[in-house]
Amino acid sequence: MQDAHLSCQSPTKWNRVSSADSPEKSASQAGTGNLPFQFCLQQALRMKAAGILTLIGCLVTGAESKIYTRCKLAKIFSRAGLDNYWGFSLGNWICMAYYESGYNTTAQRVLDDGSIDYGIFQINSFTWCRHGKLQENNHCHIACSALITDDLTDAIICARKIVKETQGMNYWQGWKKHCEGRDLSDWKKGCEVS
Repeated sequence: MQDAHLSCQSPTKWNRVSSADSPEKSASQAGTGNLPFQFCLQQALRMKAAGILTLIGCLVTGAESKIYTRCKLAKIFSRAGLDNYWGFSLGNWICMAYYESGYNTTAQRVLDDGSIDYGIFQINSFTWCRHGKLQENNHCHIACSALITDDLTDAIICARKIVKETQGMNYWQGWKKHCEGRDLSDWKKGCEVS
């Protein structure tokens, strides 16, 4: 059986070349009437580098993502002083986080205006955090990436600021639709929080 290697014929097409052909012949064929051999090699190296970077990105994101349980989140929110913050019970916070993100710390939603909602509270990039080079207000003075980790400290600090600056929880559509004005005591039931 003959060994084969890849030869670049066009930006979107790869051909198999038999090792029975000489390397010189393969290289000259790659450069005549097709893409130059050096370009082909550069493309292959770029694809390999992109694959490695993608893998690293997946590993880093996978290591940081977390979907909390209702009771674990209730304990974190309680310790962070969210119970009755600005008059909103712990049930409001737990209910809101559920309907905004499903308790997923890495939840992201791209909106029609191009901005992105981030993390467990779905905090928007245009007003509350810094996403990139867009003209953002960044009222919470943090990078949006800080809102999509399993450490909820920055997300909680920013959510508190949102409640204070907007004078309530109306910022969150999930809260308005599913939690506002309802008995939310069941949201912390069985969670060993007061």
